[in-house]
Amino acid sequence: MDWVPVVFLAFKISVFGICMFLAIKWHYDQGRKARAESEKLRASYAQPEAAEPAAAGPEAGDKPRP
Repeated sequence: MDWVPVVFLAFKISVFGICMFLAIKWHYDQGRKARAESEKLRASYAQPEAAEPAAAGPEAGDKPRP
C-alpha cells in the first residue's frame, strides 16, 4: 500500500502537465487566430490606390539619357 501515493502523485503530475500544455497551446492558437482575423479585416478595409498608367518605353527618336 505504500505505492498508492506514488502512483497518485505520478498521475496527478502527468494530468497537470498535460492540462498546462493544452492551456498554453489554446492561448497561443487564439492569439494566432486573432492576429489572422485582424490582418483579414485590415486588408478588407484597405482602399486600393488609383493605378497609375504603365510607363511606356522610349518613343521613337528619343535618346536615352546617359
